[in-house]
Amino acid sequence: MDNVWQVQDAKARFSEFLETSVAEGPQIVTKRGVETAVLVPIEQWRLLLRASRPDLKTLLLASEPRTETLAPPRRALRRRAAPRFD
Repeated sequence: MDNVWQVQDAKARFSEFLETSVAEGPQIVTKRGVETAVLVPIEQWRLLLRASRPDLKTLLLASEPRTETLAPPRRALRRRAAPRFD
């Protein structure tokens, strides 16, 4: 079987869809002919997550700085109105 499923087929035969994903790898779901989603086995998903988030050693040994992921973004400052002395 091909690795492309229409959404109604994937819904109607979900168990088969899931088993095919585990046995053969990622399965693509189309909605009205447009590729919409992918079902991947959990092992591949975990590999993708690890690859997308570098560990501390990789960050420290990288040739370019990657500090944007080390600190959370700052919030905009809210200033109080200056007091009026009459």
